[in-house]
Amino acid sequence: MRYPLHVATDMMKWQVKNKLQGRKRYPVVLMLEPLYTCNLACVGCTPERHTGDLKDRLSLGESLQAVEEAGAPVVSICGGEPTIYPELPELIAETIARKRHVIVCTNGILLERLFQKTKPHERLTLNIHLDGMRETHDFVCARDGVFDKAIEMIQVGKKLGYTVCTNTTVFRETSMAEIEEMFKLLTGLGIDNMLVSPGYHYEALQDHHFLFRQEIHQKFKRVLALSKQYRLGSTPLFLQFAAGERDYPCTPWGNVTRTPFGWKGPCYLIGEKYFKTWDEFWTGVDWEYWEKREDPRCHDCLMHSGFEASVARTFPESSKDMWTMARWMFS
Repeated sequence: MRYPLHVATDMMKWQVKNKLQGRKRYPVVLMLEPLYTCNLACVGCTPERHTGDLKDRLSLGESLQAVEEAGAPVVSICGGEPTIYPELPELIAETIARKRHVIVCTNGILLERLFQKTKPHERLTLNIHLDGMRETHDFVCARDGVFDKAIEMIQVGKKLGYTVCTNTTVFRETSMAEIEEMFKLLTGLGIDNMLVSPGYHYEALQDHHFLFRQEIHQKFKRVLALSKQYRLGSTPLFLQFAAGERDYPCTPWGNVTRTPFGWKGPCYLIGEKYFKTWDEFWTGVDWEYWEKREDPRCHDCLMHSGFEASVARTFPESSKDMWTMARWMFS
């Protein structure tokens, strides 16, 4: 299967539960950023994600409260660099005890710390950031040796029995031939799946590395073709959307984000406002406005954080899409 069976069944149960309760909007993934401290300053990363002070992190109690409040069946622990978070082993264990699926998003540099303090679990996935082959990835990370360390940690993680995936951002300079080369390498290492997402251009990121809509469509037509050969974690419906072959409204509430500043609204990428409490956040964001993608900052956004959730909430409306997703899931 593309993902562990319990991930699919937990997601289905969560959707059915919310529909029976008459809820139109509900999170499917919690993006939990317990700290903004990082050991890298990557190209494309906003400043707060690599300049945060460790003392300003969320406590273990605050992190678990966010897990409870969001209710989402999947918790993606990111940041910052989560392996720097002192309470990470306890956070993983307590979140798994709450029957959530945990994804640790990491650059891999300090994964040995985690290997010493955790054990593989069916509800735990390691998601290692990898933006290309050695020269490209080390350039994006602004440090030599990061690619080699990531590859080493993928190999160690697989040998120890962890579920290991990768997350790749496609930039303007990204060579799609290199992406295919990376897919071949990772497939040979026995990677469980590979997530690919565009780095899109919006107001907060005035940088020539980021893509506008037509550039994203062009590059993701190639990604969509490669998905027929390689085990990608991005759904075929999302890849069709990123390639310009279908359209979706956004689902900004699908991947809610808790940070050291509070709940981030309206979405994982656009921090227009931070809310102190869950209730203030959930009732204080104009979801209808952001869903329509009319804000200038949304025009070029084709990110999985807003649109894989759109796939999840709309594919049951089409028997063809349901069949596509079923074939993909069990491939």
